[in-house]
Amino acid sequence: MGRAFEYRKERKFKRWAAMSKAFTRIGKEIMMAVKAAGPNPESNSRLRIAIQNAKGVNMPKTNIENAIKKAISKEYEDFDEVLYEGYGPGGVAILVETATNNTTRTVANLRSYFNKFDGSLGTSGSVSFMFNHLGVFTINKSQIKNLEEFELEMIDAGADDIEMDEENCIVTCPFEQFGPINAKLELLEIEAEESVLNWFPTNQVTVTGDNAVKLVKLLKKIEEDDDVQKVYANYEMTEEIAQLFDNI
Repeated sequence: MGRAFEYRKERKFKRWAAMSKAFTRIGKEIMMAVKAAGPNPESNSRLRIAIQNAKGVNMPKTNIENAIKKAISKEYEDFDEVLYEGYGPGGVAILVETATNNTTRTVANLRSYFNKFDGSLGTSGSVSFMFNHLGVFTINKSQIKNLEEFELEMIDAGADDIEMDEENCIVTCPFEQFGPINAKLELLEIEAEESVLNWFPTNQVTVTGDNAVKLVKLLKKIEEDDDVQKVYANYEMTEEIAQLFDNI
């Protein structure tokens, strides 16, 4: 069928793998939210946000319902949310958010990944000071009746930055203002397509050559781990790095 067919097939498998990982990650978020404050999204703001995020990645309704049912069943295992920190090749700082039912397994796996690709797993606080922990809300502009009034409402609720593109409004806030911003959106009857807490690096490191190859392999290996929710790193996204992510 030719190389073009094989290329399309490979890209399709990559997309399916990414969707599967997203569904697994958000499924854990839903289960942890239910365990923390119950299965009713009307009284559980964390669950409401998790369900919104699930819809944002087109997670099937049955998957959402199954995650809620599993969280209230006897077979549910508690997950610990643990942030791991370390350095990758070229001195790149890496943060790894995990949700695990076995921290011994998780830390052993992460240490092996770092060691294999010339990195090192560090202690708590060893690299997180190089990042800012921020809330990010992605809102479709069609939900906003008056953009100027909306900006004022968000600033009043604690937003640091508001950016617009053709389709969306991106609201960024400090970690501490995530709850107030979410509450304000609910008061305005606006449903964000995605509401997340992410780590943003305060500086970026340029990595090239063999270090770039090892870094991309390390980050991909970490992301594949079932206990990992998200991975952050302070490398500069150069053309070389971008090509490596596509080709490795």
